[in-house]
Amino acid sequence: MDVDFFSWLGLALRWFHVMLAIMWIGASFYFVWLDLSLRPAKSKADRDKGVSGEVWAVHGGGFYHKQKYMVAPSHMPEELHWFKWESYLTFISGFLLLCLVYYFNADLYLIDKAKMVLTPLQATLTGVMFLIGGWFFYDTLCKSPLGDNVKVFSVLWAGALVAACYALCQIFTGRGAFIHVGAMIGTAMTANVFAIIIPNQKKVVKALLAGDKPDAKYGKIAKQRSMHNNYMTLPVLLIMLSNHYPVLYSGSYNWAILSGLGLASWPFRHFFNLKDRGITNYWYAAAGIAGYIFVMLAASGLFTPEKPVEVAQAVSAAEVRQIVRTHCSACHSDTPVHAGIAIAPKGVMFDTMDEIKQNAPRIIEQAVKNDTMPLGNETGMTDDDRKKLGAGLEALEKSGKQP
Repeated sequence: MDVDFFSWLGLALRWFHVMLAIMWIGASFYFVWLDLSLRPAKSKADRDKGVSGEVWAVHGGGFYHKQKYMVAPSHMPEELHWFKWESYLTFISGFLLLCLVYYFNADLYLIDKAKMVLTPLQATLTGVMFLIGGWFFYDTLCKSPLGDNVKVFSVLWAGALVAACYALCQIFTGRGAFIHVGAMIGTAMTANVFAIIIPNQKKVVKALLAGDKPDAKYGKIAKQRSMHNNYMTLPVLLIMLSNHYPVLYSGSYNWAILSGLGLASWPFRHFFNLKDRGITNYWYAAAGIAGYIFVMLAASGLFTPEKPVEVAQAVSAAEVRQIVRTHCSACHSDTPVHAGIAIAPKGVMFDTMDEIKQNAPRIIEQAVKNDTMPLGNETGMTDDDRKKLGAGLEALEKSGKQP
């Protein structure tokens, strides 16, 4: 029995990570909706008890009445549910997946020697330093006087993420850079829960158990971090999907594409947050859509038209096959010889000219128009190789003949 433990472990971690992320994000979005949907308590008795707002909801055939206390109830309830493990386990599973895919296979997925020559250990330490450094910058900014100014804070934190994105894209492969930007944001989000939100809630609980009146500042700080997490969620989800779209991470301006899409997500999230408060402003939704379209057009070459593939002379089918054998067939073959690759990625093989011609659009997209393949350009594929490959494949497509 031949079991590919590496692939099965990767699947388990990815599945577990996505499942937990759905649970965490779902709970987070629900509580932000709940907080923004609260209306002033109508009952004098409730107001006297310190209830600041309430909301009625219906779901699954039942009615629910939710109330929020201005600071805390007068006494500790018998049962209290804590929302924290969804966040912790999402981070733990995500970090393990980062180690398994990117650090364990740094030469394949993380290191781009054309950008910076690193050993796997150096690349791993660099990635981890960005995660830790991102949290310390964010946390320091939150605790500074600037943290109370929402607009200034947002500009500074967004600017720091854009700068980190640019720096990472100059160090790692585009795919590796993107996942580290997402991990930076995810680390800050989980650290918010672990280091700020839960400890502050525990201080309130401790005061209640001691018969003291809790300080309202703990709830205010926790809510600030919770709202930050709410706005950071959409960029993280985008990055989780980005590895399926080479057009995002493989070009020279990949950092600008990710930054643009991340910024375009803010008005989308703000639109729904305002709507939860009872305010409908479609200009925010329009701004998000316009931002997405602008990035799409810019990334597609609207403002910098693509230059045609030019080579000095015609490229033969034999030359195309030789380039593919040299730079692609170690992985994309019925019998891969690349370490760590047991079967051809996505079942795509280039063993015959028929297979090469059938997959010509994919090859052109990932190895000619973009530098996604070979991974990390470990075979040293040159720009001249890419031009020849593109010209040869285009000629094959136009000819419509079997070589």
